[in-house]
Amino acid sequence: MADKNKYNIGEKVKIKTTDELVTINKWQYVKNMKKYSYTIKEQPSTFYFEDEFQSRNGE
Repeated sequence: MADKNKYNIGEKVKIKTTDELVTINKWQYVKNMKKYSYTIKEQPSTFYFEDEFQSRNGE
């Protein structure tokens, strides 16, 4: 069974590669990859995986 997602809707996170601060728009579990994917309000047509983000407090 999948673990709980790390980030929630409305949460502000940083994209690791750009240090851009963004807001989580929605998330879903991708069963065949066993990962959570997220879309952000600032770029709703692009999805990211959990490991591409960093929380605001550096986690």
